[in-house]
Amino acid sequence: MPWNLDSDRPIFVQIVEHLQYDIVSGVYQPGQRLPSVRDLASEAAVNPNTMQRALSELERTGYMHSERTSGRFITEDTDMIYELKKQLAKAKIEVFLEAMKKLGLSNEEIQKLLNENMKE
Repeated sequence: MPWNLDSDRPIFVQIVEHLQYDIVSGVYQPGQRLPSVRDLASEAAVNPNTMQRALSELERTGYMHSERTSGRFITEDTDMIYELKKQLAKAKIEVFLEAMKKLGLSNEEIQKLLNENMKE
C-alpha cells in the first residue's frame, strides 16, 4: 500500500519523517536491516532516486548507516532513537497546543480536557 504522501511539501522530507516514525515506533528495530532502496521506493510509490535522497539524509543524521555490501541498517543507539521520539512528540504537542489556543482555551482548560480524555 503506498504511503500517504502529499504535494504540499517535498516528498523526500515526508519520506524522512515517515521512516523516522517507523524507527521510533518500532516498525524498524535498532540494528535491523532495511529493505532495499527499490523495495522501499516501490512500497512508497516514489522514484528510487527520491527514496535514495531520503535515506542519505537519515544516514547523514545518524539514524541509519550503510555497510558496503550488506545494505542499510537502523542505528543501534537507543538513546538517539529515544531523543528523536521526544523531538517528534514535542513537535506534535506544539501543534496541538497552538490549535487549542486558537479555540480560545486557557492552559487550565487544555489540561482539564487532557486529563478527562486520558482517563477514557
